[in-house]
Amino acid sequence: MEDQSLIRSAKTVEEAIELATLELGVGRDEIEVDVISNGRAGILGIGSEPAKVRVQLITETDGVASDAIHTVREILSLLNVEVSPTIRNSGKQPEERAIIDIQGEDAGLIIGKKGETLRALQMVVNMIINNNNDRSVGVIIDVEKYRDRRYRELRILAERTAQRVRNNDEEIALEPMPAGDRRVIHSTLSEFEGVETISSGEGIQRKVTIRPVENSSSSERKTRQPRRTKGRESTETQQD
Repeated sequence: MEDQSLIRSAKTVEEAIELATLELGVGRDEIEVDVISNGRAGILGIGSEPAKVRVQLITETDGVASDAIHTVREILSLLNVEVSPTIRNSGKQPEERAIIDIQGEDAGLIIGKKGETLRALQMVVNMIINNNNDRSVGVIIDVEKYRDRRYRELRILAERTAQRVRNNDEEIALEPMPAGDRRVIHSTLSEFEGVETISSGEGIQRKVTIRPVENSSSSERKTRQPRRTKGRESTETQQD
């Protein structure tokens, strides 16, 4: 089958995707969707903008993405939520991972508190996919590009906190966060002058501390701990 792609506009993203699938004569699990614009309702019709999507027809070689969206759809059907998954990236290239994006009225329920539900869903999907594949694969599950927004927030948090650490010559411990979020903090500050990052704590209490580098001029350092942080701290300085 020849490589095909379409760009279509409609009142909503869902309607634009529906137009594209009808024109291509395929189902939702046979396309890769890139949301160009979510559109805007405007006021009394003034200033409104249509939603726009780019739809790419996936091929038989995109087996991981196809398996993943089928798995996600089955799990979501059990949860009885008003959402719809689409393939954002089929992971055709060796260095790419398939990305399944979920949209709909109940999207917030899939994200959960600080992304906990979303992480759990991704873990389950990957366990199922890897159990049915000869090689290890990785699938990313996202909800209306929540991960992009979350990573931007973490990078801003990291840079602002690092600036405080450098200016005040005191170390600051961030609140506990999952491994993926900690990696964003470490990566963001890996080349930030005047500070270093370490991970400490156990399990769900593991967190990142940002501190001045060893040659800091201050002889004393203050440590700020989140008030709600409790539990045994480890002395490890691993960056994860």
